[in-house]
Amino acid sequence: MIIQPTSLAAMTWAGAAAGTSAESWRIGAVLAARPLGVNERGLLVLQIGALTVEAELPTGQQFANGQLPPQFQVRVQSLGSQPLLEVVGAGAPDPIVYRALRERLPQQNGYAPLLASLAALSQRPVLRQLPQPLREALALLDHAVRMPEEITRGEGLREAILRSGLFLEYQLVQPRADLLALGGDDWKAVLLHLAAVLEQYAPARPQPAAADTPPPLHQRGLQPPQPRQPVPLPPPGEDGGEDLGALIERLHGDVRAALARLEVAQLDNAQAQAWMIEIPVQGEDGRDVLQLHLEMAREGEEGGAAWTLGFSIDLPALGPVQGELQLRDLRLAVRLWAERAGAVEKLERQFVALRQRLSACGVLLDQLSCQAGLPHGSGRAGGLLLKATA
Repeated sequence: MIIQPTSLAAMTWAGAAAGTSAESWRIGAVLAARPLGVNERGLLVLQIGALTVEAELPTGQQFANGQLPPQFQVRVQSLGSQPLLEVVGAGAPDPIVYRALRERLPQQNGYAPLLASLAALSQRPVLRQLPQPLREALALLDHAVRMPEEITRGEGLREAILRSGLFLEYQLVQPRADLLALGGDDWKAVLLHLAAVLEQYAPARPQPAAADTPPPLHQRGLQPPQPRQPVPLPPPGEDGGEDLGALIERLHGDVRAALARLEVAQLDNAQAQAWMIEIPVQGEDGRDVLQLHLEMAREGEEGGAAWTLGFSIDLPALGPVQGELQLRDLRLAVRLWAERAGAVEKLERQFVALRQRLSACGVLLDQLSCQAGLPHGSGRAGGLLLKATA
């Protein structure tokens, strides 16, 4: 549910979002909320604490008939310019899961800063002077980044999803789990190993930079792609050379933020038949982040499964691109969006070959289109998480 303040409460809301009302709007605080009605624009007006806000009508099934109850409570998940509120009670799942989510949401950030820090270290000659355990941990992380030829094949994409870190614990408890392969190939496993090694060299647990990437939550749907970040330059040291220690501290913070982000996705995915998956990919002269949103829905009690696969990626040659594939039996609908007009033309030139390949596989193509501009956030309106914007 996307929430925006009404004009009467805008100044109060801005103060709360900025943290000036620390006592009532601190992370973890529980506030009373109740719906007041629907305004002329079709938005639901809510009273949350001392603020009056407006929101999209909920369509989720967390509450009876998909409607909010007359009174309920929300818990502050994160602050900043876009505070995130969680509806508690009235069908809320396991409180242990929510407590873990509350701890990790303020810590998470996208993978792009981590990949930029990794690139910065790889370009420094002093990398060879790092202790061997740290160099080996960095090499494992570099190896865990997928190659394009891997994810463009069905089996390769399946393997990349399994090794994205989202399913690490599930795979560890399997009777014939290959622990050696998981330790060197799974994204979360190599992040955990690198974090443990970094504790020896940067034990101060530095805070990551302010998160500018929305968390991978099912209620938010597919998010705009994460662009590459410029390679950070370490500040000069006392001797006039590069301060490698500062770069290692930055890497440590980025690793912790990436782990928090991955665990947010794991905790959130446990609540629904949907998966938010992010896969680092080696691109030309840099690394990119492929985001996938995979969801299954049953059509009736005896109906077959309908699968929806959304993806989002920002490639230097194409710019930001998003897509959605819907598969029901052997019928497929494909919709693409590209921010750049030139990218739309490039993608449309591949349509004939794509139709031929799908036809050869026996798939019936119901729709194939590409539009200029990215779609607005799907913002799956649910009763559990409320995204507030000042």
